[in-house]
Order: sequence, then structure tokens, then C-alpha cells
Amino acid sequence: MAVDPGLLDLMRGDLADLEGIREVRMFGGLCFMREGHMLCGLHKGGAMYRVGKASIDKALAIPGASPMAFTGRTMGGLIDVDADGMADDKSRAAWLKMACDFTDSLPPKLR
Repeated sequence: MAVDPGLLDLMRGDLADLEGIREVRMFGGLCFMREGHMLCGLHKGGAMYRVGKASIDKALAIPGASPMAFTGRTMGGLIDVDADGMADDKSRAAWLKMACDFTDSLPPKLR
């Protein structure tokens, strides 16, 4: 797994009080699922959050965030966060809240 152990500790700490979190290895990194929906994840050099299309501009306005483009194509509703952005507790909390708000709005998924 190509994720930074320090970033992994930060993200696990941020998610510790949330119900229904499951870790899944995905795309060469680690994805965190909440009640069956992708919430956020880690990849080499940073993280991603699934904030939804309605919150994308607000999420991108926070320093350290950029559009998610794994294959060179922007992925709607997802942001990429560099290691410097992940170092800020308030920024991580804001991105996580947006991601939780978005995934909470989705219909339940069967597991």
C-alpha cells in the first residue's frame, strides 16, 4: 500500500467517532467507506474526499485542495488534497464534514 503512515494515522483519528466506517484497499491506496459509500481515502502523496458536486467549489477554496483527476480527467464531486493540506486540522474537518453531508444524502447501499 502506497500511503503515508502519518496521513493514515490522521485520517483514522478523524474517522474514529463515525459509525459504519470500513477500510478498503482500492486504486493503489486505501479508501474509507461509510455505510457502503465511498467517503474519503488516501493515495501516494495525499488524500481524497468525496464532497459531492454541490460542495466542490467550497471544498476547492480551502488551501491544499485541487480537482481529483486520477486518469487526467476531472472526477466530479471528488477533491484531491496534498500532504500540506492534510496537515491542517480545520481543513480536514471541513472536508470531512462536506463528505459526510454528501454521503448521508445518498440512499442506503446494500452490503
